[in-house]
Amino acid sequence: MHKPHAFILKAKTRPEQAEAFEQLFSAYVEPSRREPGCIEYHMLRDQEDPSLFVFFEVWASKADLDVHSALPHMREFFDKRMDFLERDFDIQMIEMLSPSSASR
Repeated sequence: MHKPHAFILKAKTRPEQAEAFEQLFSAYVEPSRREPGCIEYHMLRDQEDPSLFVFFEVWASKADLDVHSALPHMREFFDKRMDFLERDFDIQMIEMLSPSSASR
């Protein structure tokens, strides 16, 4: 059995784009959670810096994440992400040391 593919992604938005980014991605949370292979998908916002969003995602495999990343809405956002972002995504690969707490 392979290990889950897990990461923390930080999206530092341009301050004037923060609300638009939140609205856009808030609508993607539930559909992403319903995708095959999605174990955890959390969208978080920094309390001290409201232009900083953090995603905590766990996918059953890299292949499942690749399918998610290739969806039309995700590809479209990726192509225009710098319209929203102050700097490109900061992605930290992580190893899950505890089992998922998501109730399936």
